[in-house]
Amino acid sequence: MTDSYVRYSPEVEVPVEDEARLIAEITDQMSETNLEAFERHRHAIRDAHAKSHGVLTGTLTIPADLPAHLRQGVFAQPGEYDVVARISSAPGDIHSDEIPQPRGFALKIMGVEGNRLLKRDDSHSQDFLMVNLPVLPFGDIPKYKQMLGLLEKRAQAPERVQRFGAAVARGLENAIEAVGATPGVTLQGLALSNDNLLGETFFTQGALRFGDYIGKVSLAPRSENVRALTGQPIEDMSYSRIEEVVRDFFRDNEAVYDLRVQLCTDLDEMPVEDAAILWDEEKSPQQVIGTVRFAPQDSFSDARRVYADDVLSFNPWQGITAHQPLGSIMRIRRTVYDVSSDRRHRLNAVTRTEPASAADIPA
Repeated sequence: MTDSYVRYSPEVEVPVEDEARLIAEITDQMSETNLEAFERHRHAIRDAHAKSHGVLTGTLTIPADLPAHLRQGVFAQPGEYDVVARISSAPGDIHSDEIPQPRGFALKIMGVEGNRLLKRDDSHSQDFLMVNLPVLPFGDIPKYKQMLGLLEKRAQAPERVQRFGAAVARGLENAIEAVGATPGVTLQGLALSNDNLLGETFFTQGALRFGDYIGKVSLAPRSENVRALTGQPIEDMSYSRIEEVVRDFFRDNEAVYDLRVQLCTDLDEMPVEDAAILWDEEKSPQQVIGTVRFAPQDSFSDARRVYADDVLSFNPWQGITAHQPLGSIMRIRRTVYDVSSDRRHRLNAVTRTEPASAADIPA
C-alpha cells in the first residue's frame, strides 16, 4: 500500500509566475485593511480569524501501533504532548456570530523536537491550522489576489447583508444538490450554516509534507458527546453565542477528537499547488495518527481570552521541516502570518512569546 503514496521531494512545488511580487502586493493589501481595523477598534487584531471563541488545553496521544508510513515527523514515536487550541471565525474583523462564517480550529503541539522551518523560531511547537471546509475556494496565489478585494468588501458589508448572502447561497446549494449535482467550492464556502462547531471536522485545506510523503491533516469528532453535535444548529444565536456554547460545554464535559492524515496518491488528482481541489477520500482515506483529548475547563476566562487575542500566535510555518507547508497558498502564509503577528504584538505592546507547555496557558 505504501507504494501508492507519492514521495515528497522539493520538485512537487512549482511557484507561479511573479509569485514574489504577488505575495508582496497581497501582504501590503492585507496590512492596509488590518490597520483600518486597528483604527476602528484602537486595538490590534489578527488579519484573519480575528474573533476568538475559546481556548482549550489538552493532550495529544500518539499510539504505539502506527504503521510505518504514518510514523513520520511528530508522529514517528509513540508518546503524549501538551496541546493548546484556539477556536475562531475566519474574517479579519469582529462580527456577530449570527453571520455564518468558516470556523477555525488552530492546534499547537508543544514540546516537539526537530529541525525548525523558520530560522528565528526557537520554540518547540508544531502548529496545524484548520478550518471546517476541506478546500479553499481560491486555491492558489493568483486566484486569492483576485478574490481578496471581494472578500474584504463582504467582510465590511452590513451584517444583515452578510446574513442574507449566506441564506441565498444555502438555497442555491440545496437546489443544486436536489438535482444530483455537486455545488462548486466557492458556493460551498458561502453557503455556510451555524451548526455547533464542536461537532465539526476541521481541515488544513492546503497540503503539507508528512515526513517521506505528502498529506493533509484534519481533526474529527471521536467521543460520542461531540459526534452528537455534528449538524446540530446552535440555538438562540446572538453576537457572541459561540463563545457561550463552547464555554457551557467544557464546563462539565471532556471531548475527544481524532487527528488524521490523508496521504497524496496522485499529484494530478491531488495537487499541492491548488487548495481548491478536493482530494478523493475513496482513493486515499483519512488515517488516524493521534487522539486529542480536552478535559473540562474554562475555555474563555478573562485571562485566557486576553492571552488568546494578544499573546498567542499560530502559523503553519511554525513547526519542523518534516511538516513543511506546501503549495502557493501555504507559501504566502509564511509571509502574511509572520507580518501580521509582528504588527499585532507591536501595536498592542505585547512581547511575542511561545508557550512551552499547557502550564503556560492561563486557567
